[in-house]
Amino acid sequence: MSQSHVSVSSQHEQRINKQDQFVLIVPNIRSGHNVGAMFRTADGAGVNKIYLCGYSPCPPHTQVDKVSLGAEKVVPFEYHRQPGRLLKKLKQFGYTIVALESTAKSVSIYTWQPKFPLALIVGNEKTGVPKRLLELCDETVHLPMRGTKTSLNVSVAAGIALYYIANFVS
Repeated sequence: MSQSHVSVSSQHEQRINKQDQFVLIVPNIRSGHNVGAMFRTADGAGVNKIYLCGYSPCPPHTQVDKVSLGAEKVVPFEYHRQPGRLLKKLKQFGYTIVALESTAKSVSIYTWQPKFPLALIVGNEKTGVPKRLLELCDETVHLPMRGTKTSLNVSVAAGIALYYIANFVS
């Protein structure tokens, strides 16, 4: 793994790049398989950077590396212990913070127009995006569900959202 892909929170202010129009925030995801799948999908969708937060596993990690098939080596990433501080910092740099979560106020991702630079935050496999982080988001979008289940696997949902948003990147 190249050290140029990883930085710590204390260096964050110097690492935010105005060229990064589209970033993914991955807080407290338990499964290395899900994180690895998001690395691979982020590479395919053209995401500029992944921010791993909380207890989300970081490369090098056996499960992440296995599922990402090398994407962890080409998609820049940073680790931040506290996602709330990261969201506040990204807002200061002009990012629109968008949660992928079904709430009373969320809108269908298919009727929503992304604004860039954009940071998409996904939720924990069991509990979703915590209320304290939702309060820091500018917008909340959801994927319409047509079956009996109310949600998708986080890496599957992230993939759908990332590719949808990628259609709007100039």
